[in-house]
Amino acid sequence: MIKKIAITFSVILYAIVVPFLDINETHVWNPDWTPHARIHEVWQLVTNSSIGVLCLWLVWYKKEVRLSTLLSLIVMGGFLLAFFLKDGYGGSMKYLDGSEKIVLGINIGILGFGIAFLFLILSHVFTRRQKPKF
Repeated sequence: MIKKIAITFSVILYAIVVPFLDINETHVWNPDWTPHARIHEVWQLVTNSSIGVLCLWLVWYKKEVRLSTLLSLIVMGGFLLAFFLKDGYGGSMKYLDGSEKIVLGINIGILGFGIAFLFLILSHVFTRRQKPKF
């Protein structure tokens, strides 16, 4: 059950919370973004939310935890990797006015996705089925 909870928590973050935070003037309707950048943003939001719906269906209906976990790790790992590579392509988590969404001194994206990513991994590491010893 802990694996299902970890997957559901992760999906809530990337399929519901992120679109809620990004469908506004800071992202999708940002007048400083080129139309091309906006299309990539909406594409990413639709794709990740669709993957999230698939993951919930897989884990709660089909009882397929491994694939759902892998897909969620790919979505969140992609964000974490993009964050750590940001200096190489000029990316930033700061808005044009210099502000940044911070909780406990950590960017909310890194904090939320970092916790969810670790939760998914740890839920699998510590609940692995052991083969019976004969």
